[in-house]
Amino acid sequence: MIEIKVKTFQELTTQELYDLLQLRSEVFVVEQDCVYQDIDGKDQNALHMIGYKNENAVAYTRIFKPGYYFDEASIGRVVVKDSERQHKYGYDIMKASVEAIKNHYDVSTIKISAQIYLKRFYNNLEFFEVGEEYLEDGIPHIGMIRV
Repeated sequence: MIEIKVKTFQELTTQELYDLLQLRSEVFVVEQDCVYQDIDGKDQNALHMIGYKNENAVAYTRIFKPGYYFDEASIGRVVVKDSERQHKYGYDIMKASVEAIKNHYDVSTIKISAQIYLKRFYNNLEFFEVGEEYLEDGIPHIGMIRV
């Protein structure tokens, strides 16, 4: 079981910011061997969903209101610590993110840019492919929508 905190950038403590950046770097840069600019200037406009287990950040997403990233609300930087994936925390953090979008932005349509190998995971959360595959930071992605 994880405890999920929802915070604006301004509400994050220095430790929480460090935790989420460390987790994102651990997975997206080191594990996926992808050199890219994770600190992209968008965190200040996101709601941050941090999943904690025993006071350690093990899951994370950031969400945006409609019109900021896509025309629809969006969820990005979806990440679960490698050693915790067997617990299915990806589903917990995504379900909480969908709820947060409904609660904070009063909308239900959500668009994401998903890594191709995670299509089935997102299909299980009622996200479905739109458009063609494309490369983002050298990794195959596809747009997906949940209504």
